Amino acid sequence: MGTPALIEWGVATLTLPGEAQSGDRHLVKPGGTGVLVAVVDGLGHGAEAATAAQAAVAALERHATESPTRLIERCHRALQRTRGAVMSVAVFARPDRSMTWVGVGNVEGLLLYHDGAARSGSPRATLVTRGGIVGSELPRLHPVVLPIAPGDTLIFATDGIREGFAEGLPPEAAPQQLADQILARHGKGTDDALVLVARYLGGAGPKG
Repeated sequence: MGTPALIEWGVATLTLPGEAQSGDRHLVKPGGTGVLVAVVDGLGHGAEAATAAQAAVAALERHATESPTRLIERCHRALQRTRGAVMSVAVFARPDRSMTWVGVGNVEGLLLYHDGAARSGSPRATLVTRGGIVGSELPRLHPVVLPIAPGDTLIFATDGIREGFAEGLPPEAAPQQLADQILARHGKGTDDALVLVARYLGGAGPKG
């Protein structure tokens, strides 16, 4: 049967009208005892943004079992001949039921708790990203480790998605449904847009 899935996930994307390629890319990659989830937004839009984002995704894929901080440092080196990117990265760890996340720039990250405010006093945690550009202006990185429980849901959204996208979401909807709904309701239409939703299963349940 193999190892039960750690997460199920879905992604929805929109390329800026008139452009052939999106500068918003994602990666979901199991490796070791965890799963890497990342969203990258190449600066601007069009072919050069797509080139930068794809270079970051390639670096993430090659080194997917490393820590989130090391992954962003790898991307920083890989993107130095591109226009650069902003990105957020999370790693779900199987043994200790934790999620570590870190971000540079304005890829927004939210973790919605399945049990509401029971654990933290708040129904969600928000990723605090550091200003900068991966590839040219890398800030000091401060990854945060959060305990997680089955049903907790991570949402990453690029700046083509308006703020407040998590309000009024049906909590039991599947990740792909949530991603599609967020894009449809909150996509700006003036930039590339990508939203990725990953639900922690705790090592059991359907594969995403």
